[in-house]
Amino acid sequence: MRRTNSMAAIQRAKAMQHAALAALLVMGGLAIAGPSGLLAWSENLRLLDQREAQLAQLEAEREALENRVALLHPDHADPDMVGELLRSQLNVVHPDEVVIKLED
Repeated sequence: MRRTNSMAAIQRAKAMQHAALAALLVMGGLAIAGPSGLLAWSENLRLLDQREAQLAQLEAEREALENRVALLHPDHADPDMVGELLRSQLNVVHPDEVVIKLED
């Protein structure tokens, strides 16, 4: 009876060792080929550089828009900006200007 208990204990120990080895192999595989593993590292760096460039472009556009908004402040609007908007949106011209229409 003692021998059967020791055999069962050995079998359980072997099963635990195999399960631990399988878990270690899965974790090692994920560390190498997982979504944030070593193989995906360069792709993640490339995406980070791409997003930083996109962020810099959007910040430059935002600064340009903030500048245009500041030039159109109702209390002290920039005359050049007002003239540009009148010409583009209302088709207003000065009397001494000549309009030349181009055919598409």
